[in-house]
Amino acid sequence: MTNLDAHPTPVECVGGTGDEGVEIQIITPRDVPLGGPRAMNVRRTLPARARSLIGAWCFLDHYGPDDVVVSGGMEVPPHPHTGLATVSWLFTGEIEHRDSVGTVAMVRPGEVNLMTAGRGISHSENSTAETTVLHGAQLWVALPDEFRDVEPAFQNHAPTPIERDGATVRVFMGSLLGVTSPVRTHSEILGAEILLEPGTRLEIPVDERFEHGVLVDTGEVSMTGLGASGPASAEVEKDSLAYAPPGATTLILQAGEAWTRLILLGGTPFGESIIMWWNFVGRTHEEVVGYREEWQSQVTRGGGEVVEDSQDLAEGRFGVVEGNHQRPIPAPPLPNARLRSRS
Repeated sequence: MTNLDAHPTPVECVGGTGDEGVEIQIITPRDVPLGGPRAMNVRRTLPARARSLIGAWCFLDHYGPDDVVVSGGMEVPPHPHTGLATVSWLFTGEIEHRDSVGTVAMVRPGEVNLMTAGRGISHSENSTAETTVLHGAQLWVALPDEFRDVEPAFQNHAPTPIERDGATVRVFMGSLLGVTSPVRTHSEILGAEILLEPGTRLEIPVDERFEHGVLVDTGEVSMTGLGASGPASAEVEKDSLAYAPPGATTLILQAGEAWTRLILLGGTPFGESIIMWWNFVGRTHEEVVGYREEWQSQVTRGGGEVVEDSQDLAEGRFGVVEGNHQRPIPAPPLPNARLRSRS
């Protein structure tokens, strides 16, 4: 998924070092429309003013359930990415993914699609004609400096559910409850979907080096982190994201009176400064400006107009999305201020 803001705000982030404190922090979502009048609306919890990363997780959009007849569904034409990996996880619906390394794949509920942009990739995402309701999450993972220029790649995995009393867990990235996902990553991270029946209490042993996040999709949950510094607890409402710093050896999730679905994220503190602007992750102002210029030169003809068909794209850093004939998305104008990191 792309950031379709006409004037995207640069986000300058410094990855945590693990010494931010012990309290659980609640991040409430902000609504972001993707496109025009019939656009999908997403609830964005990362990046936020209070926190920009959880481990290497740097972006989290949560959307639906949307009636496709009303919203128009997802129509995201070819657009570029650098320095990150996109992670798609659906609850309901189906999306066709195409990218410039030749991948044509369906995003389906219970399956994770991970696209590593690395040095540069372009892709499109469109909900299928059969989809009537669209509901899911789109996440980005920042690539560490030593891996951010790797060759682009795509992976798909359908995790086998782990059943516990009143709980079902699908580990789509990293390791949890004795299960390790085969999805290859470039940093130590965790991603899992957890379903809890009403009143269920689930205790999960976790890596104490990790910071964790819990996004509640449906219902509500009480989250407690147990570690050497003592317990820390918080109530997490629907659509909110709870952050727990490193130090917990056990996470306790207590569902309320309703059926609850959540996404658990985790990872070692990123420890690097990054700059996110539009669909690019870089390290300096000059890098991001360069990525934008390369994309614009790839999607425009003489005179500066954007090509009408993605098949007319010139070859370049970001490649061509074969089989997609939508007009590619041009890059928005850069802000007047210089992009810079901040603490």
